[in-house]
Amino acid sequence: MAQALDIARCDLDCEINNTDHRTDLNGVDRLIVRRGNLFTITLYLNSGSYQPGVTDFRLIAETGPCSSESSGTKVIISLSDYLDYTQWSASVTCSTADSISVSMCSAPDAPIGRYTLTLVQDHETNLGEFVLLFNPWCPRDAVYLDDEEKLKEYVLSQDGIIYQGSHKFPVPIPWNFGQFEDGILDACLRILNENPKFQRNPGEDCSGRRNPVYVSRVLSAMVNCNDDKGVLLGRWQGGFEDGTSPLFWRGSVDILHDWDANSCKPVRYGQCWVFAAVACTVARALGIPCRVITNYLSAHDTNSNLVIEHYVDEDGKLVPKSRDMIWNYHCWVEGWMTRPDLAPGYDGWQASDPTPQEKSDGVYCCGPVPVKAIKEGELTFKYDAPFVFSEVNADVVVYKKNKDGKEQKVLWTAEVGKNISTKSVGTDKREDITHLYKYPEGSAEERETFKKANHQHKLLQQQDDTGLQLKITVSPEMRKGCDFDVFASITNNTNTTKLCRLMFCSRAISYNGVLGNDCGFKNLLNAEISSGEEKKIPLRLNYCKYGNNLTDDSLIQLAALLQDYSNNEVLLSVRTIFLENPEIKIKVLGEPKVNRKLGVEISMKNPLPEPLVNCCFNVEGSNLTGGRTITETLESTVGPREEAKIKVYFTPTHYGLRKLVVGINSNKLGYVKGYRNVIIGK
Repeated sequence: MAQALDIARCDLDCEINNTDHRTDLNGVDRLIVRRGNLFTITLYLNSGSYQPGVTDFRLIAETGPCSSESSGTKVIISLSDYLDYTQWSASVTCSTADSISVSMCSAPDAPIGRYTLTLVQDHETNLGEFVLLFNPWCPRDAVYLDDEEKLKEYVLSQDGIIYQGSHKFPVPIPWNFGQFEDGILDACLRILNENPKFQRNPGEDCSGRRNPVYVSRVLSAMVNCNDDKGVLLGRWQGGFEDGTSPLFWRGSVDILHDWDANSCKPVRYGQCWVFAAVACTVARALGIPCRVITNYLSAHDTNSNLVIEHYVDEDGKLVPKSRDMIWNYHCWVEGWMTRPDLAPGYDGWQASDPTPQEKSDGVYCCGPVPVKAIKEGELTFKYDAPFVFSEVNADVVVYKKNKDGKEQKVLWTAEVGKNISTKSVGTDKREDITHLYKYPEGSAEERETFKKANHQHKLLQQQDDTGLQLKITVSPEMRKGCDFDVFASITNNTNTTKLCRLMFCSRAISYNGVLGNDCGFKNLLNAEISSGEEKKIPLRLNYCKYGNNLTDDSLIQLAALLQDYSNNEVLLSVRTIFLENPEIKIKVLGEPKVNRKLGVEISMKNPLPEPLVNCCFNVEGSNLTGGRTITETLESTVGPREEAKIKVYFTPTHYGLRKLVVGINSNKLGYVKGYRNVIIGK
């Protein structure tokens, strides 16, 4: 009989294994592997030797506080001659007089999370712990993605672009996802353990973590804190004095660190792009390919009738009467995974929305739902297909509320779900993915989708270009601090001259559709438009009028209301414009190298006719600034057209392409963001 192995120590070979599993950016001080792939450990012996076919031992891998074989959270692994990549398996690949190399493989559908590894002979020996992640490189994994460039973008890339602005002027905002920064993976695993499903039944919850659909739904609920000890508290109205403005954040790292360090106390505050960006960080950290999506003119349908009802007064100003809203833009995430719980053909990108808007199964979460199901109008598919469908397809109906209390339907052709955007793979260009959510406007496929979704309002909507037409056009450049014109353009397609009244107003607006103060107004009682004529009526927007009324979103809503005296018909045109912020210039000083101090010069010109005070520069970047934010505040005032400038220094820790993200906050400009891609040499 062979002597039992006397284990001196176990080497989990973290550096080699983590590098092979593409987790080395997390560090190499602990074992982090992806499911379905080989990893090797080395057992060093005090005494005894391994004899093939004679020496026998087993390994136990288990996760969660209530592990069991029946739930798949505890696995007993017997040695075999060869590894079986379809299940947990182990094989001795090399042995010497004082060591044994054991190759292991986890099941491609094993629950993700923290594991303990134990060797069993006539007694048990604790070999250590490891973290198991989803594996999008493994064909048997539910998150498998067969495209190396997309894997680099959607799993390994630690920075990216989120789109804000307006559908006519998408604005790229840099974001530091930082999923491999120190402490982030631990915070992500803690999110799973703090979710109410784990608190109620940890065994069942840990078993459910084999399924990326389940994990995505948990993340959708846990990134907001409305029902649980989630990461972020949202706020869309009022001040942010007791927290941090959502516009201040430049990345997810500080947010997750704050939440983890403060006993899971929600971080104040988030809005949709912050919720989406943090969810993207967590998904990528856990191994789910993920990207942030921006939907311009996004409908928030509160009563699930696929119709957004708006009311305006006789001056064309919005009258609060319905909770239905059109957000200037709204962000959510997509995760890549199979959907064995649905009919075939709905694998791939799944939309999930962590912003708390409406409850799903009694919890503030949304999705995941196949993007293809939204395009095909399959509203019975899990999860929350009707809500996401309405965000990109809802109809808009507007009524004018007269002073006598009567309501009149306004002729207005409005669209939702425009220029659905995400960052392109491998570049900082915008990719328009509207075609993944919607068929072309007016196509037979679109009509069939609406029939399937029972979207009767959209089916009945008719275009009418035979009478008066009204649209809003703008100047080519609309920069913050400048005076400029916008235009109400009226076209008379009838064979008679038309006499009309035009109300043309402008108001500051938040990105989620909440209107603020007036920025300019024009009321023409007798606008005469000849047959066949196109008349452009200007409205001057002056900085002295709009400057103090702008929200931090830098948006102004323009609304033109045209009343035809001959038949009393009313037309409405609405357009939201974004006022450009000044450019942040970033100059690299010297040659960027790993572990060598690097300096950058950051500058911004004040575009306003008034001085800026308290200019605060915030700088961060994954593998650049050591997982922290560098903050510098100018003591001097920056006069009109003068330049604010600082120099900062940091030491890059990894080579390759990195994104340095800069935010500048001041009393008058608000939050301005910029970035520069920096290639760090070895």
